[in-house]
Amino acid sequence: MPTEPYIQPTHAPNDVATLCIVGPTGAGKTHLAMSLAEYTKSIGITIEIISMDSALVYRGLDIGSAKPTKAAQEAVNHHLIDIIEPTEVYSAARFANDAKRLCAEIRERGNTPVVVGGTMLYWRAWAYGLSSLPPANPEIRARLDKEGKSMSWPAMHNQLAKVDPETAARLEPNDAQRVQRALEVYAITGKPMSLLLADSPSEDGRVGSTIPPWIHLISLEPNDRKRLHLNLEKRFDEMLAAGFLDEVKALRTNASLHADLPAIRSVGYRQTWEFLEGEIDAERMRYKALAATRQLGKRQLTWLRAIEGRKTFDPFNPEQMKTALDSCKEVLSN
Repeated sequence: MPTEPYIQPTHAPNDVATLCIVGPTGAGKTHLAMSLAEYTKSIGITIEIISMDSALVYRGLDIGSAKPTKAAQEAVNHHLIDIIEPTEVYSAARFANDAKRLCAEIRERGNTPVVVGGTMLYWRAWAYGLSSLPPANPEIRARLDKEGKSMSWPAMHNQLAKVDPETAARLEPNDAQRVQRALEVYAITGKPMSLLLADSPSEDGRVGSTIPPWIHLISLEPNDRKRLHLNLEKRFDEMLAAGFLDEVKALRTNASLHADLPAIRSVGYRQTWEFLEGEIDAERMRYKALAATRQLGKRQLTWLRAIEGRKTFDPFNPEQMKTALDSCKEVLSN
């Protein structure tokens, strides 16, 4: 696997700023984008949505990823959805390249790109550039995965804290994928990931950065975390009622898929996979899936709240959502 290339951020053509709608999972990003599309259509502007979501890129991951409906995708042209198989890997560097290319192509058609999503590593790569961390090492990764399953990931997180306390501080103890990657980077280079990122040309992309002048960032950040959690519980139960278990069962018929692939590690899919493997019961599956979803939202909000200059709106406040839509309209009208 090749090393991720460094992406040098560039200004949009003619310094035209790109609108980007972000927020934690379940905050209503897609709803805001579709409301904007309905308005712009009425005034003769056509927007195209570039998805900034690490789960939506995979074919077959539909219900559990809350993928926009076919009707929504037919109403508004969406990009970076259903572009690879779940056996493949999609990276932040690839997203940065794809998003940059798509913004240019959409403008060449006379339309307006709008980036929508909550995968903040993708945001970092697109907005600031991404450093060249070492590529994955299958042997080291397999060893760490074996140790994690044997010792528990909180124990592995404790190991990470000894060699890279800065990275450990921003990761949840049960975030197996990211804890494993940080330990892998240290095992390969002998240096903590936090140091490598700090020394990289993309240092400006670290937490606490200001927004590049060529991006307008609209961030949906709920003031009522409990209400968000209740909405996420309701959404997960609706996914189950819509056939989420059958969706994962269908994925499991592909002999090339396994629990360690990034697609299957997606929130909800990993826990459902464990249930179908017989490792946990249905009640535990639901509990773990909701806990992982809440942790994801917490990480996303941590990223967002450290970005200076973003415009924030509470998605549970109708007046603020109206103002958020007006702010989006203003960006596109200028």
